[in-house]
Amino acid sequence: MINKIGVLPKFTGTQINYYFVCHRKLWLFSKGIRMEQESDTVFQGKLVGEQSYGRRRKEIAIGDNIVIDGFDAAKGVIYEVKKSRAVEKAHIWQTKYYLYILKQLGVEATAEIDYPLIRRTEKLRLSEEDELEIEKLTEAVQDILQSYKPPGLKNKTFCRKCAYYEFCWQ
Repeated sequence: MINKIGVLPKFTGTQINYYFVCHRKLWLFSKGIRMEQESDTVFQGKLVGEQSYGRRRKEIAIGDNIVIDGFDAAKGVIYEVKKSRAVEKAHIWQTKYYLYILKQLGVEATAEIDYPLIRRTEKLRLSEEDELEIEKLTEAVQDILQSYKPPGLKNKTFCRKCAYYEFCWQ
């Protein structure tokens, strides 16, 4: 993960998020099968992100793989905006992954995940245990992506709202 130039994120935040949501979705997305552009749910989420917290700088890129919703350099806080808490664990680890990458780059920060529709904010810090977990997590993601075929189907409660629903289930 570290080279002579510096830290290069191996995965996108979306890939880390999808690991917790659905391994099949992670594999499909990572192989270039993108269904999000057809999803009303994804579109609604983008609108929430764009229309919330207008004074924050939007979509800050770190290399080619990481895009953070917002960053307040004076406070040392990164911001992520999410539509709902339906897959909150995925949101938390995606955001901790961002904190991990920033730390590798020498930037110490904390994070806030904002859920504007329910007026809730989740504050996060990166612990040493989190760093070890992220290292294991990236290995697990790599294992899934090295597979020749996608992981099997698992019918989860949120499958019907997934951008990949028709691809997987129809």
